[in-house]
Formats: sequence, C-alpha cells, structure tokens
Amino acid sequence: MIDKVTTIDNALRGVTDGQVVMVGGFGVPGTPFLLIESLLRLNFVELTLIKNEANEAGLGVSKLIEEGRVKRLITSHLGLNGTVISMMNAEDITVDFFPQGILAEKIRAGGAGLLGIVTDIGIDTILRQGKQIIKLDSGEGIVEPALRADIALVHAARADRAGNLVYEKSARNFNPLMATAADLVVAEAELIVEVGEIPPDQIHTPGAFVDHVIKIEELLPEYGVLQHHVR
Repeated sequence: MIDKVTTIDNALRGVTDGQVVMVGGFGVPGTPFLLIESLLRLNFVELTLIKNEANEAGLGVSKLIEEGRVKRLITSHLGLNGTVISMMNAEDITVDFFPQGILAEKIRAGGAGLLGIVTDIGIDTILRQGKQIIKLDSGEGIVEPALRADIALVHAARADRAGNLVYEKSARNFNPLMATAADLVVAEAELIVEVGEIPPDQIHTPGAFVDHVIKIEELLPEYGVLQHHVR
C-alpha cells in the first residue's frame, strides 16, 4: 500500500538554498503556513518564490521575505503588504509581476509540459516591453514562458495516504496548478484518511503528483480564517 505520510524534515530534505519554490494559497486560504514556518526554521536562503501575493506583513511568505531569505518573488500583486512593497522599492528584493490570470496560466502550462503560452493581454501596454511578440491571424500576441519550480508547497483540507488531495473553496485557485508544476510536491493536510475514503470524483489533485503528505497536528493562529468543516 502506498503511504506518502511523513515528517516535515523528511519531506523537505530535498530542498536546498537557491531553489525555486511555488507556494499555494489565495490570501490566507490554501497557504501552507506550517511548511513556510519549516522553511524558516531550516534556514534556507536565496530562494525564488512563486506565489499569487506576499500575504500580509508578518504573515506567511512575508516572514521569509522580511528575514532576507528570498532574492526574487514572482507574483501578481503586493497590495496587502506595505513592508514588501518598501523592500521592493529599496531593491532589497526583485519582484516580477504578472496579471493573476497570466500567472495561473504560466503555471498551468508548466504543469502540462508546455513551453509557454501566447496571450494578447497587455499587448497595448508596457507589459509587452522586453517580451517576444508574435503575429497570428487574430492579431499580435505576447509569448509568456511557462513556469515550473523545484518544489511546490500546498495546503489541502483532506488527503489520503496515497497523496490524493481535496481543497476547500478559494484554496483551489493556485494549489492544484502548482501541484502539477514542480519536481517535488509537499502537501500539508488538516485531515488524513485511508486510501479509498475520498470518492474519486471529489479528488482535486491525484496522488501521482504528490511526493509527501504532512499532517497538521494543530492549526497555527494564521489559519484562523479557515472555519470550514473538514469532512
């Protein structure tokens, strides 16, 4: 029987300084705070982070950034985090911005094995600067390379021992995409059940994409918004 449940230290032993790390989440929901705290504890540095936003100051990935562990952030916005905005303006961190949908599509393409996507979003704006532009019958398009990572850290409401994952509500925005687009995928889960207990039609990420599953023994205060009932 497949059993991917393990300890955090074992799950993260393949992580090294300087790697590219995708972090799931849409604000607080779906953000793997326990795994982020473990990155802090294990003192990884020079990381490139891919996340929809930088959480709020003093929370989640912002802690990694504030402690100087991150050299580059690939994101869609920083509107909730004045601290990281100040660090970006002071050139303490490099930030690459992409519209949220484009960021999601770049990750989806990476998970699908594609080299990139072509989009007309931003074609008449500064977003085209420095980008490869191609002409199609329907008009011009910007070539956006796919995104992949060395590690993806995701948060699931439920998992089974084989790594099949179920997400709640807006946690489904980026976690499922990121779980397909990294060489090593580590999932933290609020509830772990036996294989077969999750109906196949309810699985959002098949276990084939997941390398390790971590049981969240106690929700950190950061998870306070997650008041859903774990079934």
